[in-house]
Amino acid sequence: MTEDNDIATVVSAGRVIVARPEVVFELIADPTQQPRWDGNDNLAQAAPGQRVQAVGDVFTMTLNNGKIRDNHVVEYEEGRLIAWRPSPQGGRPPGHLWRWELDPVDENHVRVTHTYDWTELTDESRLERARATTSDKLAASVDRLAELAEATRS
Repeated sequence: MTEDNDIATVVSAGRVIVARPEVVFELIADPTQQPRWDGNDNLAQAAPGQRVQAVGDVFTMTLNNGKIRDNHVVEYEEGRLIAWRPSPQGGRPPGHLWRWELDPVDENHVRVTHTYDWTELTDESRLERARATTSDKLAASVDRLAELAEATRS
């Protein structure tokens, strides 16, 4: 982990969720579901039909402030891992990354780790928000995700 004026540029939060791993992964990989568990209350909506399938996919999200973000998938393993780099619509990613890792404990429990990495962030206008993204804020998303997944247990 690198530091920027004693601020961590890689932060994570995680916990075990009592739900089938595929249920949890589907909530993450389908962008239409993301506003339901976003702990930053930043995401408004995503058009249907953008379910992530592979590295190289790009899904589009509308933020609560009306801005549109393209999210470039850079890591992907079905049921286990998904990471993307957001960018302004049609623009290049400025260097930050959101990652979700799932480690199944058994068929009804999964350890979920959510990471925000802004080590390579080059857009000065985004640094203040990046510094404010702490593990507590990531934990809010993980906790909301857990509530949704645990409510849909079968």
